[in-house]
Amino acid sequence: MSISWLTVLWVLPALGSVATLAIPADRATAAKWLGAGVTLATLVVALGLAVAFDPDGARYQFVEDVSWIPSFGTRYSLGLDGIGLVLVVLTAALVPLLVVAGWNDADRPESADDTGPGRRARSPHTYVALTLAVEAMVLMSFVALDILLFYIFFEAMLIPMYFLIGAFGDGAGSGASGPGSEGTRDRASAAVKFLLYNLFGGLIMLAAVVGLYVVTARSDLGVDGGGTFSLRTVVDAASAGELDASSGVLKLLFLGFLFAFAVKAPLWPFHSWLPGAAVASTPSTAVLMMAVVDKVGTFAMLRYCLQIFPDASKYFAPLIAALAVVGIVYGAVLAIGQTDVMRLIAYTSISHFGFIILGVFAFTTQAQTGATLYMVNHGISTAALFLVAGFLVSRRGSRLIADYGGVQKVAPVLAGTFLVAGLATLSLPGLAPFISEFLVLIGTYTRYPIAAIIATSALVLSAIYILWTYQRMMGGQARPEGPGAATRRIPDLRRREMVVIAPLLALLLVFGIYPKPIIDIVEPAVTHTMTTTDTQDPNPAVQANGGGR
Repeated sequence: MSISWLTVLWVLPALGSVATLAIPADRATAAKWLGAGVTLATLVVALGLAVAFDPDGARYQFVEDVSWIPSFGTRYSLGLDGIGLVLVVLTAALVPLLVVAGWNDADRPESADDTGPGRRARSPHTYVALTLAVEAMVLMSFVALDILLFYIFFEAMLIPMYFLIGAFGDGAGSGASGPGSEGTRDRASAAVKFLLYNLFGGLIMLAAVVGLYVVTARSDLGVDGGGTFSLRTVVDAASAGELDASSGVLKLLFLGFLFAFAVKAPLWPFHSWLPGAAVASTPSTAVLMMAVVDKVGTFAMLRYCLQIFPDASKYFAPLIAALAVVGIVYGAVLAIGQTDVMRLIAYTSISHFGFIILGVFAFTTQAQTGATLYMVNHGISTAALFLVAGFLVSRRGSRLIADYGGVQKVAPVLAGTFLVAGLATLSLPGLAPFISEFLVLIGTYTRYPIAAIIATSALVLSAIYILWTYQRMMGGQARPEGPGAATRRIPDLRRREMVVIAPLLALLLVFGIYPKPIIDIVEPAVTHTMTTTDTQDPNPAVQANGGGR
């Protein structure tokens, strides 16, 4: 009897979440160790899938397909392609590091006037359980081959994320990050905004999912005249032009799916929930949100929007590419003007997601391969930068850039890791994000040259906000008096923190020099997507100048 490894992949953290809550309340350390052990076991399963995956084999591998709700035409159907695989491994690799990085996040005592959702929810058990629940739902989203199954987990992951932000966040004040009443109100507000934005996007998508089911029923794709939620069946019908719906209806359904994914991603102008939620969260939760959860949105654009609605995707591609370019420049410009280091990093993510979405809708093999690689590299670089900044803020008690100076004198390892992570964020050659951004720009240029040229300006802008921030926070001398005087007492990275940061920096270096293993896995899936959408790479316009006119 074969083992259903994709089920094991997501059930492991789901069961771990429940088991963590069952540990006695006075054994907080045991709950943390259980959570760490479960995430490591999940990583082992993910790595096993990566080793067993054949890039030249079937599009979807390790497929599981059993009856679920026959009357609705939906099945428990799972499968893994190259794009889903690299994101599964990214998720499984990051979450153990986030559990270790946030080891003490739930241990902070609450203030007496804390009236937010964290008053009753804050405990290490709950914190670890919520993190594991998010991991389980994200992993399911990457392997689901049933549209309704995907939608359920796409929406369900909002609930544990809401409590991680609202119950365990650091507060969104501009100075110290403590659990006082102002911080509680800020994080509760940020959590509600995160939930409402994403729930609204999900409701629009639900209407589109129902509409798509009606279309499949009219197209006789289901059993006994009913509809179907099978992704593979719907994609095959869409590729063959067998969906019984007008072009206008399919465009509306496409927009319903895209809206939900654009909010999750986030794409400008649906991004405004992200900075507040990122700043109000603990650094580990913020990384979980930006590096893991938000990737579900860009992944879903590739798997669902492009393949189910190929014609609508190509029709709206110029508009989406324009919005992505606006997001690239907008995020970079606003990052330059930030006085809060955590908010600055949050705005850089808006810019980076713009690159990913631009690559997805450029409809070239290079751009879509670069976009997928960008998802992985952004997850690693953002995790490194946000966590290092979080370690620094936890020492100083302030997120204000102006409250620092001279950190490299007293904590050289911390300052050095911040610099490497920052250089990765600005896509320095030799570090992982460079090759992904390079592929996106080259692939986009052959389709939308003006968009690619404008997007290139972000390279200069990112150099400004990263290097200027490093100069103000890490360079120079700590002031002998005033807020900056506390910098003189900042300790360097501790052993637990180095355990978290060292693997991230190593991956940035390895994938910056040798990204071939990821590209080899991703390219066949991207090629299949291009074939499904009936799109070919544009031929470069080259004028031969030979002897005559």
